[in-house]
Amino acid sequence: MIALSVAGFDPSGGAGILADVKTFQALGVYPTAVITALTAQNVKHVGGVEPVNTDFVAKQIDLIMAEEDIKYAKTGMLYSGEMVEMVARKVKEYQLNLVVDPVLVAGSGGTLSRDDLAKSLKKHLLPLAKLTTPNVHEAEVLTGLEIKNEEDACEAACELAKLCSTVVTGGHLNGRDIFYENSSDENSLNFIEGEIIKTTNTHGSGCTYSSAVTAYMLRGISMVESLKKASYFTKKAIENGERGTLNQMWRQNQP
Repeated sequence: MIALSVAGFDPSGGAGILADVKTFQALGVYPTAVITALTAQNVKHVGGVEPVNTDFVAKQIDLIMAEEDIKYAKTGMLYSGEMVEMVARKVKEYQLNLVVDPVLVAGSGGTLSRDDLAKSLKKHLLPLAKLTTPNVHEAEVLTGLEIKNEEDACEAACELAKLCSTVVTGGHLNGRDIFYENSSDENSLNFIEGEIIKTTNTHGSGCTYSSAVTAYMLRGISMVESLKKASYFTKKAIENGERGTLNQMWRQNQP
């Protein structure tokens, strides 16, 4: 099994491409990775972003796809509307089953996107995706709604589900994820139970979660069950984390 991540590079090793690669590997999926931007950051601070030339990113995708039979992919930090439009073209060209993690800001608060990103995601990429995994802040930006509680999160999930199935992750609420599945068979709202873990080892949790969902779906598991499994995997990675970030290899530490 093989999957593709299209995302930014975090030199701290906590988030972005490296988190995706570690997650895929931990779940038995061979990782391929296309880098959209370089960042200067650690787990506490983003010091700068250098986007990779869009044509060069497209070349990365084309050469990977020329060699590998990849059906599932996820996106993380895309940074600009121009990058989103190019990735959307490649998703259609290669008929990829896509999970979109709509990265807008780092967990530390640093900006990881241009102002046109949310609009471009909604117009070009989300309609092609199987699933998007915004946190509360990202859901607010994408919908224009203020989210103060689970009822607000349900409204945002339903709004985004007009474009693709949506899970609003619960790390900023009570720990529960709000999932609205939009498919030809069923349109339904689900609550996926979770909990708030009191720790500082959370840098890269959104990347890990969306990568885990992608890996489980690749293995033929239903979307809702993939979300439940990804939630548990991410929880354990946080519990076993250190240095401000997750440990995706937590299973190797089990007796």
